[in-house]
Amino acid sequence: MTIIITLDVMLAKRKVKSKDLAEFIGITEQNLSLIKTGKIKGVRLTTLDAICRYLQCQPGDILEFNENAP
Repeated sequence: MTIIITLDVMLAKRKVKSKDLAEFIGITEQNLSLIKTGKIKGVRLTTLDAICRYLQCQPGDILEFNENAP
């Protein structure tokens, strides 16, 4: 996949626990884990919006395009 999800890096930078983010955006920790590991086919824009609001970041801070990625 050419889109790399770097949500775990942003969580570490902001010193935010996955549990707190999951609770804020209204999803389970398991589903947040799937997003963080990239084991999803898509993410709702409302979910992405909530993540960015909570972490005070831009979508580009947690999504990276890399055409050389496996």
